[in-house]
Amino acid sequence: MTNPQTLQNPNGGDKIKTFLGIVLAWLFLTGTALNSPASGLAVNERGELLLNGVLFRGIGVNAYDIFERTLGPGDEASPTNYDAAFRELAARRIPFVRFTAGGYWPDEWRLYQTNRSAYFARLDGVVKSAAQHGIGLIPSLFWNLSTVPDLVGEPCNRWGDTNSRTIAFMREYTREVVTRYAASPTIWGWEFGNEYNLVADLPNAAEHRPPVVPSRGTPARRTAEDELTHAEIRVAFREFALEVRRHDLQRIIISGNAFPRISAWHQAQAKSWQADTPKQFAEMLAADNRSPINTLSVHAYDLTNDLGRLDQAMAVAQATKQPLFVGEFGVPGAATGEAKANFAKILSAIETQHVPLSALWVFDFENQAKDWNVTATNDRKWQLEAIQQANERMQNSR
Repeated sequence: MTNPQTLQNPNGGDKIKTFLGIVLAWLFLTGTALNSPASGLAVNERGELLLNGVLFRGIGVNAYDIFERTLGPGDEASPTNYDAAFRELAARRIPFVRFTAGGYWPDEWRLYQTNRSAYFARLDGVVKSAAQHGIGLIPSLFWNLSTVPDLVGEPCNRWGDTNSRTIAFMREYTREVVTRYAASPTIWGWEFGNEYNLVADLPNAAEHRPPVVPSRGTPARRTAEDELTHAEIRVAFREFALEVRRHDLQRIIISGNAFPRISAWHQAQAKSWQADTPKQFAEMLAADNRSPINTLSVHAYDLTNDLGRLDQAMAVAQATKQPLFVGEFGVPGAATGEAKANFAKILSAIETQHVPLSALWVFDFENQAKDWNVTATNDRKWQLEAIQQANERMQNSR
């Protein structure tokens, strides 16, 4: 879901899970698993997804602000209610969480800039809590495309310049995060950001420049230099993946992209909305997720343009030997018959197409309470139950 902040401007099993959580936490604290081949998600030579060396298929959730909610303006105690969220997911055997591992707005990076030990203590708390509950984590390091350029005083197109301050900041933060948590089996993979591809080469790009909110740390105006191309975002993806590989040789690396727009190839070639052919779609999907990135990333909401191309995406994944990650899927609103039917269609497609990895949008995110937020107690909790059942079916089908 693009720009989440803008939507508002029986007992034995429990004992085993507790024990496993303690073991995971110990490994995290002692660094025992550093660069171990049994850490997190990896891809084998056939393009299959492995968890701790074993073939894996599973559905997790996005818990977008599980860390971001802790980023206050100073050093005051931060909320730790993420522990309750992880406990609820563990009870439903939902295996992992995708989340933003940084602020959305520039001002949410103030603590990082002024007191890094306090900043990372808060992120440590999230990782340790997830470990205690046996939940895997996929951190997305640079969720909002304009935040890093805004922090360093550059326009957004500097993502395409390997000598820019934007890329230098990205490398530094990536190195700090990856080296800090490379020892933790709780970390399943590394993601760059969220849906950068959707703004690339827009024919009407001037109408879709990043928002201007100076009180949150953005510049007072945007220009054409804040518009992005596919060529520029691919530079950023590659530089991120190269930096990750300097410090972690085996975990999956993810772009964080949505499905390519239905006209993405024509946008890149001629700034045109003309619909792409299946061959052109395949070309764009592969090109936006080139090595060292070793997964294909899509987000699936629309039953026609997204779900209708899932089989094509899986064909590309097989051809490029990169497992497909449906990083977001979901249905909004109340628990109507139509919503439940559409949700069932998405889960059915994920199962029948043998998608290895996918994640619901969105769990425990109060800012989207009206339309999207799913909790263990609200009227959308049935989505968690459906995911639990789907995971059980996939495990039993091995």
